[in-house]
Amino acid sequence: MAEPISAPSRILSPGPEHAVAAFFDLDKTIIASSSALAFSKPLLKEGLINRRAALRSAYAQLVFSLAGADENKTERMRAEVSALCTGWDVAQVSAIVRETLHDVVDPLVYAEATELIAQHREDGHDVIVLSATGEEVVAPVAEMLGATRSVATRMQIVDGRYSGEVDFYCYGANKAVAAKQLAATHGYDLAECFAYTDSSTDIPLLEVVGHPHAVNPDKLLRKEALERGWPILAFDRPMSLRSRIPTRSAGMVALGVGAVAAGATWYGLNRRRRSR
Repeated sequence: MAEPISAPSRILSPGPEHAVAAFFDLDKTIIASSSALAFSKPLLKEGLINRRAALRSAYAQLVFSLAGADENKTERMRAEVSALCTGWDVAQVSAIVRETLHDVVDPLVYAEATELIAQHREDGHDVIVLSATGEEVVAPVAEMLGATRSVATRMQIVDGRYSGEVDFYCYGANKAVAAKQLAATHGYDLAECFAYTDSSTDIPLLEVVGHPHAVNPDKLLRKEALERGWPILAFDRPMSLRSRIPTRSAGMVALGVGAVAAGATWYGLNRRRRSR
């Protein structure tokens, strides 16, 4: 995939820039599941998806929690997301997500992640969330957690609806690109920066910082971390953040959009594998 020309960050709070940043992945690093699968029930209730799609999403969430996603699966999920959401009304999906945000997000955030983020802030580091999930969900979650900035996938919107195109896919090597651009813009010394992720697809990001960490790593990342001597962290305590989530948070479209498409893709891939 070609590197993007730019990947501007969402600035969440003003303040002086620091020489050190801590980059965090979202799914299975900060949140104890796939954020893109979490909103299937609300979408089903409002009639945007059918019951079969919701069941596939539930199955996909189980598979994701057990095995994670490799590059091929994630790429196929991205294509499914683009096709599925074409023509969806952004305001409608935003309203659905806004109304169900507390119930969906509250149980998912790792206590260990929030503690680590707080420690980095106390040390004077900027905290940046980098995620393949849509920016409409990543920015509010990052703000909720006290992060400084976020960079996420941007989906194209035309006349208030999704066009089916992706303007910037914050995934794989593109996360490293985003980190380098942020360093150039804000003066971060990447040799002094930190990164935390669960996925082997984020190895390019881990390679550009001086302090890489594997969090709940998939099989390939665990192997790489052991070979390179990268610290391996285990996060296993989701905590309630109900009182800390802003009720005004809205527009988290890509989170809902990803739920059905990702589920359908996971379901199909695993079903075909079992039939062989």
